[in-house]
Amino acid sequence: MLINLQGILWADMSSDKAIVADPSVQREDLQSAGLGAKEGRQAREARELVHVAVGVLLRSDGAFLLTSRPSGKPYAGYWEFPGGKFEPGEVGGQALARELKEELNIDIDVPSTQEWRVQRVDYPHALVELHFFKVFAFTGVIEPLEGQMLAWSELPVQVTPVLPGTVPVLEWLALERGFKGQTYRQSSSIA
Repeated sequence: MLINLQGILWADMSSDKAIVADPSVQREDLQSAGLGAKEGRQAREARELVHVAVGVLLRSDGAFLLTSRPSGKPYAGYWEFPGGKFEPGEVGGQALARELKEELNIDIDVPSTQEWRVQRVDYPHALVELHFFKVFAFTGVIEPLEGQMLAWSELPVQVTPVLPGTVPVLEWLALERGFKGQTYRQSSSIA
């Protein structure tokens, strides 16, 4: 089952299908292929999958950390949970620890993180599999080392715009917390 919400096609979360971000935008690696709808869908499904470790940093008061995507990256200025691509040979917790050190200058204790959920997102520039980890403790002072902005947030999130891959996390947090209503402010895109 697909649901269209603010230009995002949401796949039934019980399946292994990806969320399709910006479905009207041609996928970067398929632009010159000239494929029909069925062939285009098959080609998208065959694209290389990029694995990404994502940290949902949680404070004791329930607030969670969002960061803005830096200039020069796809979806610059959009808000997301911090993290990044797995390096060759890394597993999720290792990738998360490295990325949080590189992006925010903090250290996490990998065994105390909670591997939480996995979600695929089909962005125009990449097909990604997001591995979400709850992070309850870290050492160091958070520093935005990539020029990104930081926001400790609660539901509904007030920063805009929110990256499509962030939206399901907000929904999952809402379900866990019994939060009812809109989980983020909708805005026009700035991509």
